[in-house]
Amino acid sequence: MVFQKSPDGGWGWMIVLVSFFTQFLCYGSPLAVGVLYLEWLDLFGEGKGKTAWVGSLASGVGLLASPICSSCVSAFGARPVTIFSGFMVAGGLMMSSVAPNIYFLFFSYGIVVGLGCGLLYTATVTITCQYFEKRRGLALGLISTGSSVGVFIYAALQRELIELYGLDGCLLIVGALSLNILACGSLMRPLQSCGSALPEKPILEKVPDQYLIYNEREKNAYEENVLEKASSEGKGVNQTSCGDCKQESAITKNNLLTITPHERETYRRKVVERTYFCKQLAKKKWQLYLDYWGETLGLFKNKVFSSLFIAIFFFDIGGFPPSLLMEDIARSSNIGEDDTVIPLISVIGIMTAIGKLVLGILADFEWINTLYLYVLTLILTSVALVLIPFAQNYITLAILSGVLGFLTGNWSIFPYVTTKTVGIEKLTHAYGILMFFAGLGNSLGPPIVGWFYDWTKSYDIAFYFSGLCVLFGGLLLLVAALPCWNTMNGSNQAEKPLPNIYSYKVASSV
Repeated sequence: MVFQKSPDGGWGWMIVLVSFFTQFLCYGSPLAVGVLYLEWLDLFGEGKGKTAWVGSLASGVGLLASPICSSCVSAFGARPVTIFSGFMVAGGLMMSSVAPNIYFLFFSYGIVVGLGCGLLYTATVTITCQYFEKRRGLALGLISTGSSVGVFIYAALQRELIELYGLDGCLLIVGALSLNILACGSLMRPLQSCGSALPEKPILEKVPDQYLIYNEREKNAYEENVLEKASSEGKGVNQTSCGDCKQESAITKNNLLTITPHERETYRRKVVERTYFCKQLAKKKWQLYLDYWGETLGLFKNKVFSSLFIAIFFFDIGGFPPSLLMEDIARSSNIGEDDTVIPLISVIGIMTAIGKLVLGILADFEWINTLYLYVLTLILTSVALVLIPFAQNYITLAILSGVLGFLTGNWSIFPYVTTKTVGIEKLTHAYGILMFFAGLGNSLGPPIVGWFYDWTKSYDIAFYFSGLCVLFGGLLLLVAALPCWNTMNGSNQAEKPLPNIYSYKVASSV
């Protein structure tokens, strides 16, 4: 469907506002799940690794199911998907308030809430892109800060609600707040499609008269049979039903025998044509399927892209756990709640919002290579992770939380890096693959760190491991993007340049 030109304003700013609040309401609790994580540890008495699955699934399922989410938005539109997903998020949170065990939370909070958040993210981004073209970057930046502001507020809100109403009451109230997503979704007015004439029926629906030749003659035979019955009613009623059947069969047979050889040959020819058309259509669909997988394999032939998906996978394994486990890290370091001025998760959330804006602004400068900027954030993240075991007071943990939150804002420049790696024409395909691996890393990271704690009774080795994972991904991406590879490829294949491999000319010139 072709939509009218993006207005770049007008009702579009209302779309930005409601999309901001949609992400605020849906991601506030899942990203601030570290506060709930402590309560679930005490309530169910399970290990840290098993309990961490709840929060990791809530963040990872939406990314893993991104192809399904995109298909739903394309098929039904942003408004219906937003309203339906609002019910999912609210229902999942309310069901979690009556969870009898940790396994029920895997479904209610991890899968239901996580999938609802993934659908809402796709819907808000899609409708914002439809309403904005020239100011699309600004609009997407504004709505993406909704989740970061949500983390900042929900971390303190959930802690206060737990103290006043308990864990069950907290989840019920947060679920009720999520119902405001329905009001936001009702304001997502879709753009009107461009006025155009109705498309002609496809070839398969245009049935020539020759196709209906037997049906028409059988219809005439049936009509003649009915008239014959009506005229025979005046002559007598002793005619049996068997005689009627014989008469009807005879009339039908006589009419079918009157088909000329030319009509019979025309019908056969049309059947052959339709069969051939169906075979060609099936062959074309199969070719498109092969082209899709060929394009996927072609992406992985790009050294930078292959390194990028490894880097994002290891970054999420190592970089995501602090946002979930930082409150438990403080408790393990004997830092009481009275010593915490602001929840550490709130610090991560507000600094993530600042990081998204600052890094997004830096990426717009022509003299800055976005890939090297992204690699720098990975290396600094690994350093901050390794320093966490040395933090023994609230101030140090708050500083490291702020640094990690700021560096996690590199999500704002990730689309830039992907675009310059594979090109704008392959952005959608490549970004979907990368988001799948990001979701996989999100789902595995916190449980791995929790298992390390269950094994060693300390977070030290866990965060050494997390730092090494992020550092490995950053260095691998840095080596793959060095300008020397472009020089070697140019000398070895001067006559046949490699397709779809981004040359980092800015970095080489600097």
